[in-house]
Amino acid sequence: MHQYLFYIGDFPIRSYGVVISLSILLATGVGYFLAKTDGRGYEKHIPDLGIYCGIAGLLGARLWDVFFFDWDYYQHHLTEILNVWQGGMAIQGGVFLGVLVGILYSRNHKLDTIHFMDIAAPAIVLGQALGRCANLLNGDAFGAPTGSSYGILYPDTTLAHHTYGAQPLWPAEVWEGQLDIVIFALLLIFRARGHARGQCFALYVMLYSLVRFALEYLRGDYTEKYLGLFTSAQMTSLGFGLVALGFFLWLGLRKEAVPTEVEFFPQERKKRRKK
Repeated sequence: MHQYLFYIGDFPIRSYGVVISLSILLATGVGYFLAKTDGRGYEKHIPDLGIYCGIAGLLGARLWDVFFFDWDYYQHHLTEILNVWQGGMAIQGGVFLGVLVGILYSRNHKLDTIHFMDIAAPAIVLGQALGRCANLLNGDAFGAPTGSSYGILYPDTTLAHHTYGAQPLWPAEVWEGQLDIVIFALLLIFRARGHARGQCFALYVMLYSLVRFALEYLRGDYTEKYLGLFTSAQMTSLGFGLVALGFFLWLGLRKEAVPTEVEFFPQERKKRRKK
C-alpha cells in the first residue's frame, strides 16, 4: 500500500488521485464501447459526458461526505473541504450528482435519457470498483477492527491507522470493489436479455444499495447510527434501494421492452451488407 507514488519537486503524486483518474477514464471507455454496440450513435457524446460527469461525481462525493457525514468537523475547517486526500468521498453523493449532470446533458442534447442511463449503468459501477482500489491505497473507507489476527494492517501514515492503530481491520473497501465487479458482470448479462427501458439502471441501484447496506456493518470510519439502527449510508442505501425496486417492478409492468439481442457494432454490419 503506497499513498505516494513519487514526487515532482515537493509536490506528491498520490496513488489515490492516479487511480481515481484511471477509474474515470476506464469507465468512460466502457461507456463508449457499450454506446457503440447500441447503434444509436450515442458514443459521440461519451467523451464529453466522461469529463462532465467525472468532475460532477468527484464534487458530489466530496460535498456529500462533508455535509452529511463530517460537517461537525468541516464547519470549523472550511479551508480543508477540498482536501480529498485526507479521506472523505461518499460514493452515493458522487453517483447522485454525476447521474444528475448526465440527465441534464442528455435532455439538453435531446437524447433518450432513460435508455442512456441503461447504457451507462455498467460503466458507472466499474468506475466505483476501481475507486475502491484508490480507497485501499489511501487507507480510507476502512473497516472496523476484526478482533482477531485476520484483517488489513494499515501504515501509520493513513487515516485508518490514526483511528484504530495497529489493529487488523475488516477489508470492507476491498470486498465492496470485488462485489462491484460482480454487479458489473450481472448488468452486462441482464442487458443481453429482454428487459424494459430503465430496468438496467434500476437494477444497478438496487444491487449496489444492497451491497453497501450490508458492508456498512463492517465499516469503521463512520459508526454513528441514527435511531440506534442504521448509519447514514445505510439509510440512503435503503431509501435508494426501495425506490429503485419500485421503479424496476413498475417499468417491468409497463413492458416497454428493448431488443433481447445485443448486436456488436450494428452500423458496421449494415455497411458490410450494402457492399
